[in-house]
Amino acid sequence: MRDGKTIKAAIERQLLQSVETISIVKLVDLFVEFAFVTRSSDIHLEPTRDAVRARFRVDGILKDIFDKVKFSKELHHEIISRIKVLSGLRTDEHFAPQDGRFRVKMEDGQDVDVRVSIMPTYYGENAVMRLLAETRAFSLQDLGFFPNDLLRVENAMKKSYGMILANGPTGSGKTTTLYTILKTLNSPEVEIITIEDPIEYSLDGTTQIQTNTQAGLTFATGLRSILRQDPNIIMVGEIRDQETAGIAVNAALTGHLVLSTLHTNDSATTFPRLIDMGVPPFLVASTINVAMGQRLVRKLCDACKKERTLSPEEIKSMTEALPDAEKYVDGKPQTFFSAVACAACAAGYVGRIGVREVLEVNMEIQQLIMNRASASQIKEAAMRNGMTTMVQDGFLKAMQGITTIEEVLRIIHE
Repeated sequence: MRDGKTIKAAIERQLLQSVETISIVKLVDLFVEFAFVTRSSDIHLEPTRDAVRARFRVDGILKDIFDKVKFSKELHHEIISRIKVLSGLRTDEHFAPQDGRFRVKMEDGQDVDVRVSIMPTYYGENAVMRLLAETRAFSLQDLGFFPNDLLRVENAMKKSYGMILANGPTGSGKTTTLYTILKTLNSPEVEIITIEDPIEYSLDGTTQIQTNTQAGLTFATGLRSILRQDPNIIMVGEIRDQETAGIAVNAALTGHLVLSTLHTNDSATTFPRLIDMGVPPFLVASTINVAMGQRLVRKLCDACKKERTLSPEEIKSMTEALPDAEKYVDGKPQTFFSAVACAACAAGYVGRIGVREVLEVNMEIQQLIMNRASASQIKEAAMRNGMTTMVQDGFLKAMQGITTIEEVLRIIHE
């Protein structure tokens, strides 16, 4: 497998040629290979007035890697056409959004699914390609769960009914978490069916359904049909509306293990959100096994990270910004780590890891849900029962040198 510098040089050589001699097929392949090697999650190809801007999202941060080489506007149409051909999209449609996907096999044999979104803009069509590396590389232990949280998730996975919910904003790794759980549960003895928009990962041994609103296949209608297919485990890409929420909860109540995601800021907000969607509180209380809140933080590079000791004044300032972290310090100087930068990393960071909280529903939480308690009341009860909040989880990872305090502050205040 070639390194990023070699591939970048090959791309730049292509771009410095005349438009007539550039191989568009090779150029698009090089973009995907460069993104894979540099651990980029997304490739953004954005037309401007007189050029094309190419940016790569590395560890959650967009980088203008080819800013010194100007992409000719003449290349834009050819690049977009090539991406459309790979994705099975209409090459003669330029004024409507299109979504597709294609698969690439890397030199090391790993399959990478590339999800494509084409959007018409003022200066032409904008393309975003998201690289979805196979989840076989992940286990639950790799996702950043501390032992107590991992035990709570594993206990919920052992149940044959109920709901496991992953919550957080877009791009916080919810789907990766659920697919890693599905991969662990996947066996010949169980039937797993997923319904998603779009299908994020390909998982052998499961039945995966793509929603299609034009054909009338929504999350709600698809979920009704799935229940007639005799599944043991169901994964719903996202609970967006009252109808989907109601069917998912009833599926969990009638002997199915249901996995899904919600866009909430933390785990405790899950319960008021479902009740606001019209699900009766007693059903919410009796079906949810665990609700997980999560964000992604960049991991420090082990080769160049540097120790730093915070003074009592800095500790006081930090615990005011991160009040949940106060229980782990007593005002004394604390050792943390800071990002430097070296040849092996991107600005001192390599990869990302989850900052998580796992709220396990017990008798006390069930009673609070049925009494329509607020999210803050549910969170306080969960903390009394041993839940580590996302802030505390991030703070502990910073103390262990996995990430920095600055990263924890960044994701908490996003």
